[in-house]
Amino acid sequence: MNGLTLAYIGDSYFELQVRLYLTLEMKLTKVDDLHKKAIQFTSAVAQKKIIDHFLNRQILREDELDDYKRGRNASGPGRRNVDAQTYHMATGFETMIGGLYLRNKVRCDEIIRQAIEFIEKGDFHGESSEKNNVKF
Repeated sequence: MNGLTLAYIGDSYFELQVRLYLTLEMKLTKVDDLHKKAIQFTSAVAQKKIIDHFLNRQILREDELDDYKRGRNASGPGRRNVDAQTYHMATGFETMIGGLYLRNKVRCDEIIRQAIEFIEKGDFHGESSEKNNVKF
């Protein structure tokens, strides 16, 4: 399966897991609140920060890195609202999730849990995400 197809699957599965987390664990019910909070996890900027975190801490296994690189290198020029590097890295993250989902769902869920925990810790500079983004 090509990298962009894996990214398509990974994007869908990651979004589903985030939505389940927000509704079942955070107990959010208002659609506007759900949407605003989900963006904190699923935006290209958030996914770039997640993959940076994983790469810097050497959390990923070799096959996961291969999928990430495959997706990063396969993505197009990007989108208007985000720079090309961020877009490529986010696509690589989604590709890695898609590959994991197909190969090893347990590991995929573990990686997603780590991604959610990382985002929930804050704005990556020591300040609370609630303080800087949206309060619920």
